[in-house]
Amino acid sequence: MNRYKGKHFGILGLSIEGMDTAAFLLGKGVSITCCDRRGRDALNGAYQELADLGVQFRLGDTYLDHLEDFDAVVRTPGMSPRLPELVSFRQGGGVVTSLTKLFFDEVHAPVIGVTGTKGKGTTSTLIARMLEADGKRVHLGGNVGVPLLSRVDQIAPDDWVVLELSSFQLEDLTQSPHIAVVLRITQEHLANFDRLATNFHPTKKAYVNAKKSIVRYQTETDIAVVNKDDPTAKLFTKETKAKRYFFSMADTSADAYVKDHAVFIRTDRGTQKLCDRASVKLRGDHNLENIAAASLVARTAGVSYDAIIKAANSFSGLEHRLEIVRNLRGVMYVNDTFSTVPETTIAAIKSFSKPLILIVGGSEKGSDFTDMGIEIAKSRVKVLLVIGDMTQRILDAVHHAGYKGKIITGLGTMKDIVQTAAGEARSGDVVVLSPACASFDMFANYKQRGAFFKQEIHRL
Repeated sequence: MNRYKGKHFGILGLSIEGMDTAAFLLGKGVSITCCDRRGRDALNGAYQELADLGVQFRLGDTYLDHLEDFDAVVRTPGMSPRLPELVSFRQGGGVVTSLTKLFFDEVHAPVIGVTGTKGKGTTSTLIARMLEADGKRVHLGGNVGVPLLSRVDQIAPDDWVVLELSSFQLEDLTQSPHIAVVLRITQEHLANFDRLATNFHPTKKAYVNAKKSIVRYQTETDIAVVNKDDPTAKLFTKETKAKRYFFSMADTSADAYVKDHAVFIRTDRGTQKLCDRASVKLRGDHNLENIAAASLVARTAGVSYDAIIKAANSFSGLEHRLEIVRNLRGVMYVNDTFSTVPETTIAAIKSFSKPLILIVGGSEKGSDFTDMGIEIAKSRVKVLLVIGDMTQRILDAVHHAGYKGKIITGLGTMKDIVQTAAGEARSGDVVVLSPACASFDMFANYKQRGAFFKQEIHRL
């Protein structure tokens, strides 16, 4: 039975996900209108491609007007379901759905979902690599990989699906994945600090509650893999009926744990070492924690230890996450632009034993920089470049912590930032862009910030 046939769908936001949703719905006998704030020219070839297939458009600032014309609307992943226009539409009897919800409705393979504040992409990709190393057919999607809705009919029941799931993708789900992975949860996407007004939660409680959908609808036959060290993550175990497993950086009684810079997992016969800092390509103990989480998931999915070890040792990481860009005249340049909260910048600092020239700063995300200031003050950061709207708050934190190194501010372009950092660096140093902030004061997004950083490094 085709539950979609004859209905009129509005797709809100013609992103990559919106295009994938359109491709899926076009095969279901529905009429489609794509609604986007951007104009026709900004949509490039997507406009003509979809127009040729009979898709209608509502473009410009009034793109969310008259949603009552639709039977259902599909919101883009970064659009809060609490937008007034969507609330009114639901109150009038309309259906608000998402690519993620539609995918869960359609897929028949087991789904592994990964959430947390940071580490989702790395952990999701590690899980997929481990499954693949064991000979399983895997589909990686969500915020990494590719949108999977338009190819859901190609996913066999004995395949595996791995999804990186953000709070906005999870917020209005009514199903949970078979295996749910909960990493550390810190403060992010709070209040309306981003210029993208849809991309926020009013409180940390709302942010955490949105993420709890990853376990909320699990049954006794499902599995939850949870960070044992993080108090917020542990709260998720109260929301699920699933069998629970734990990973830890501190507790060796956990099902998988990190000790002395090595990853261990509990077996029926005791404990097995999987890898250590010397054997893996990923930098930092925080990535050993991600490996511990992924390994535990892989074992619950029946993956062999050999496949887990092979994947863990061979994976070199994702773009924009402690990415080594270049070694030039004895100086290593590292792009960690994906670090948009202080906790991940602290992890980046701890990943290097050499003197650092650290670039931090950007736009507001509601973060507290106190702990980062303390880490900078006691670390090997010899030069600190502070950029963007959060300059004064970061300066207050590092001064209060007693930082004695050199501080440089007032740099307005990535060219100036990179050239200044390079001028301060000496052979044996590491230059790291790890902002601890969003990017919207100077760049379109964190990816553009990282791309410009790499571009300027290659021009040195």
